[in-house]
Amino acid sequence: MSTRVLDPSRQHIVLRVAAALLGGYAFAWGFIALGTSALFAAGMPFHDAEFLSSMLGILAYLAVFLWVFAVPGLRRAGAVLVGAGAAMAGLASLLQHTLV
Repeated sequence: MSTRVLDPSRQHIVLRVAAALLGGYAFAWGFIALGTSALFAAGMPFHDAEFLSSMLGILAYLAVFLWVFAVPGLRRAGAVLVGAGAAMAGLASLLQHTLV
């Protein structure tokens, strides 16, 4: 039984795709959560705020997905996406607690 190891270029591509998918998801989730709570706090009805944030979140996901392939450092890209997603989700949680 032989084990196949990916060559470095393929491994790099697989890591970029994984970072784009998972990091982009974390970023979009935080973006949507923060956008929904901020728009609701500004007076927009909840479902309208949720719908608008979700539509913008899809565009943000696409933008950061493509950005991961353009940025030179893969670790930096992953750290920025996960860190920004966590920060936005934390801010959204704080904002929601002040609203309730």
